[in-house]
Amino acid sequence: MADHRLIDVGGVRLAHQLSGPPDAPPLLMLHALGEDGTDWDRVTPSFARDWRVHALDLRGHGRSDWPGEYSLRLMRDDVLGFLDALALDRVDLVGHSMGGIVAYLLASAHPHRVRRLVLEDVPLPRPRERTTPTRPDGELTFDWDVVPAVRREIDTPDPRWLERLGEITAETLVVAGGPRSHVPQEGVAELARRVPRGRVVTIPAGHLIHKAEPVRFTETVLRFLQSEAEPSDHALRKT
Repeated sequence: MADHRLIDVGGVRLAHQLSGPPDAPPLLMLHALGEDGTDWDRVTPSFARDWRVHALDLRGHGRSDWPGEYSLRLMRDDVLGFLDALALDRVDLVGHSMGGIVAYLLASAHPHRVRRLVLEDVPLPRPRERTTPTRPDGELTFDWDVVPAVRREIDTPDPRWLERLGEITAETLVVAGGPRSHVPQEGVAELARRVPRGRVVTIPAGHLIHKAEPVRFTETVLRFLQSEAEPSDHALRKT
């Protein structure tokens, strides 16, 4: 059973679900746009056997505060503050979609804080055609204002994000969703190539890999997290 907690980070209360042995190495999981930490519920028990799992609600999502000010940089800084508040010096980090962007922004700006990095179907930070999303009817579990704020950054990313992928020192597994995903898969593959110790594996389940194929996803990620460190040689990258 997960333990639900709140912690103040720079005046913003962040909610997270905590599970796994207290003395196990820390694993932080970051959800996609419009989701929250409960999105990982189907796979968390597998990771919680050997890790202390923190499934975070990013600002504007779930039980975390909805402060009205949103950007991927602010989310990155929230995550850094979260790690500091819990005295987590170095973590394994898993991010899906938007959460994966937050994850690689943290790993590139503060490489010493990430031991291993998993990016689930995460877009490459290159400009793309802008679209205008429509708010769904009814009550939402996230602040709709997050959507246009984050979409602007994803549509027109800071050029430095692409350049700084090369500063990530963590061994990195990029999990691609294959042709059923709306995320351009050539960009996902390039993302893995641009990270010095990156590799890519495809699970052809679409964008929501950990939901559509929870067993394959957990087996693939656990094998990566539990493997011995490999040399930073691109020749060892899986395809």
